[in-house]
Amino acid sequence: MNNIKDFYQARSKTPQEAAKLIQSNSHLFLTGNCSVPREVMSALVQRAHELSNVEIYQVLTIGSADYVAKGMEKHLQVNTLFISDNVRAAVQEGRADFTPCFLSEIPDLFSSGRLPIDIALIQVSPPDEHGYCSFGVEVGVTKAAAHSAKFVIAEVNPKMPRAHGDAFIHISKLDVIVPVDYYLPEVHMSGETNEVTENIANYVASLIPNGATLQTGIGAIPNAVLKRLTNHQDLGIHTELFSDGIIELVNQGVINGEKKSIHAGKIVAGFMLGSQALYEFAHDNPLIEMHPTEYVNDPFIVAQNNKMVAINSAIEIDLTGQVCADSIGTRFYSGVGGQIDFIYGASRSKGGVPVIALPSKLDKGDKSFSKIVPMLKPGAGVTTSRNHVRYVVTEHGIADLYGKTIRQRAEALINVADPEFRDELTVKAKELNYI
Repeated sequence: MNNIKDFYQARSKTPQEAAKLIQSNSHLFLTGNCSVPREVMSALVQRAHELSNVEIYQVLTIGSADYVAKGMEKHLQVNTLFISDNVRAAVQEGRADFTPCFLSEIPDLFSSGRLPIDIALIQVSPPDEHGYCSFGVEVGVTKAAAHSAKFVIAEVNPKMPRAHGDAFIHISKLDVIVPVDYYLPEVHMSGETNEVTENIANYVASLIPNGATLQTGIGAIPNAVLKRLTNHQDLGIHTELFSDGIIELVNQGVINGEKKSIHAGKIVAGFMLGSQALYEFAHDNPLIEMHPTEYVNDPFIVAQNNKMVAINSAIEIDLTGQVCADSIGTRFYSGVGGQIDFIYGASRSKGGVPVIALPSKLDKGDKSFSKIVPMLKPGAGVTTSRNHVRYVVTEHGIADLYGKTIRQRAEALINVADPEFRDELTVKAKELNYI
């Protein structure tokens, strides 16, 4: 233990000292979600005017993003692999770059050197008696990035939960240690709960069998679905992310993982987003195993879970079943993330249930727009192909598209569209010779 303490002290620096080690023309990895190393990033922004051509790779980050403020692109150029709301304007205005990719394949971009990393900026828990620090709330893409980087700068935070699983890095791998002590940002996942969300959740919950293993995404719908599973039995979790919604189901014994085909009895995830209560629940909890995204999101790993249920959403879906979830026409909005990883994995699972759940319409001011459309907007990306989509759920019901003709698909999707748009969709479907 004394050696660990000596090592810790020898490599400790202030955030300002750490930021000074970053030079122009370098490639940085910035760990994301609720794990952003905010003290070092703040110090980097303060001296950004001294730098040029520093490229920052990131995925989803939570919190303020001063490093993408207007004019900052002259010094720090963000290349995001998923567009979070704090960098969306910069991407859409051309001040930041976006690299489309599956979440499961991001680690390989780093380890292969296709996206070379000079410095990884990460946040970890304090070392244990063996010198191992946990990546905590974000293991997914961070572990591969840290191992691929030439140099690692780590904020060590006692408020970072010590997560179990394939979630550790030895203190000897940390070139610079920045001691910090602050609470992680909280993300309240419940979102807006209304009658539409409640009805969607009811339909989705009806598709989930006892003994299922769940993947849930971000937002109000997955959270509402979890609240409806209190009478289910022997559920498991294998998901890219989890949040507070699982805690009560674990406490009630509904989520026990006993029927999981792999990692029985364990909650498996790549990262977590939630409240302080979630972080405390996850701390040193052997029930939870955090793993890198190249494992968690691998469709062929996902498919090994029998009765795998994948719940994802969409911006719009056309009458043939094509799903757009990453752009509004030509305007990039988010990213593919793990949707196709889990939709495909669930479709290959024995008894799997791949679900796309979305409200039937979008209300903007005094206008409404159908989210089920004859054709995707020009320039819209196809996140999930019509060949992968099985169940589409809106507040008006369930459309089962698996093994169905274009005619049957169009009719089923029109039936779950908002009644206001069904006649219009029927006319368009006839014009396109779908029905």
